[in-house]
Amino acid sequence: MAEPHDTPPPLRSPVRAAVAVLRVPHWIKNVIVLFPVIFAVRMADPSAWVRAAAAALAFCFASSAAYILNDIRDRDADQHHPRKRHRPIAAGQLGLGAAWTQCLILSAAGLAVAFAVNRGVLAFVAAYLALTLAYSLGLKHKMLLDVMLVAAGFVLRAAAGAVAIRVIISPWLVVCTFTICLFLGFCKRYNEVVTLSGGPDEARRHRPTLDGYTPGLLTHLITLSAAIAIVSFLLYTTSPMTLERFHTIGLLVTLPLVIYGVCRMAMLSMMGRYADPVEIMLRDWPFQVTVVLWTALAAVAVMWGEAIQTWLAEAL
Repeated sequence: MAEPHDTPPPLRSPVRAAVAVLRVPHWIKNVIVLFPVIFAVRMADPSAWVRAAAAALAFCFASSAAYILNDIRDRDADQHHPRKRHRPIAAGQLGLGAAWTQCLILSAAGLAVAFAVNRGVLAFVAAYLALTLAYSLGLKHKMLLDVMLVAAGFVLRAAAGAVAIRVIISPWLVVCTFTICLFLGFCKRYNEVVTLSGGPDEARRHRPTLDGYTPGLLTHLITLSAAIAIVSFLLYTTSPMTLERFHTIGLLVTLPLVIYGVCRMAMLSMMGRYADPVEIMLRDWPFQVTVVLWTALAAVAVMWGEAIQTWLAEAL
């Protein structure tokens, strides 16, 4: 439900405001950089985890820089949002000079850490910063393209994880990442429409594209993108490439968890119980359990799926 607009923003010291603008809880999005370690069967390689973690750290810095740039650009529009009006820049708790300084330092830090991993990761972090810059400067106001660009940002994260550990970027990594993040993007837009209860004028002031993203249209887009994401994962688990790599169809066992997670995300987003998908990930325990179970089962399928499948065949 939307918060009342007369609720005063929380009081923050300059230091707390500088930390709040980083949106550290949103760094959870960068966990996707680690996934190639699992699906490249490198979980027993400590160096792979170190390189992937360093790449994830680079994206944490780069994504915080992107958030700050976006908050600077949207400081006036955010004042028309019941939650975003409390962000440090929109609330006037962090000056523009300090915000720009943080943005530049974090961008440089992200590029420096990426370069320390390898030049491939540097290229993907630089591409991510360029993509988010284009998004903030105007592409975020183009319907459909705005969500597609956000999804593309996650593809860059996942691809950087593969490059960090020097494995080939699987086309299925690109397809599955893009489709599930496209779904999450439409869920976020629906949640914004639900949260802004002041009508179309309020929605338009906050984000012009919300004037066109009607609940009916977003319902169709969420349904379509969810179906594509689930089918993409199904095709991945049964594809010849996957069977050749893992010698098992064990990943197919995780499909019910994928379906449940997607459906729960859609349900909670359309109910408006949380601010955005990140808040669902951090606060909804059934969704968290689903993600943990899926990750554990996927790791088991990748590492020991062939042996388990052979054992079952012999036992039966």
